[in-house]
Amino acid sequence: MEIFPQTDVQVLTVEKTNTETDGEYHVILLDDDAHTYDYVIEMLMDTCGHTVDQAYKSAVEVDSAGFVIVFTAYKSKALEVRDSIHAYGADWRIPTSAGGMSAIVEPAELFD
Repeated sequence: MEIFPQTDVQVLTVEKTNTETDGEYHVILLDDDAHTYDYVIEMLMDTCGHTVDQAYKSAVEVDSAGFVIVFTAYKSKALEVRDSIHAYGADWRIPTSAGGMSAIVEPAELFD
C-alpha cells in the first residue's frame, strides 16, 4: 500500500534577492504641486521615520531641487518604503490632489 502516490512535482525556484549583497538603494522623493509642506512632513515621518526637522529639510529640498533622497536601505526595504510613499494617499488640503507622491528607488552607488 502506497501512502504517498507518485505525482509530477514542479519545483518553484525563487531567486534570492534584496539581501545585503545587493548593496544599498536610495528612495528618492520627486517634487510635485499636489502636496503641501505639511503633507510631505507628515508622510516622511510616517513612512521613513524622519523627525520633524529632517522631514522639513527634505520638504524644502524637494521643493527647491525637484527631488530629495529620503531613505537609504537594502533593496527590499527601499522598495517597501517607496511603496508606502505611493500608497500614503492624497493631500486632503489640496482638492486636486489625487494620490500619494512619486518616489523612485536607485542604487546608492549612482550618487557616489
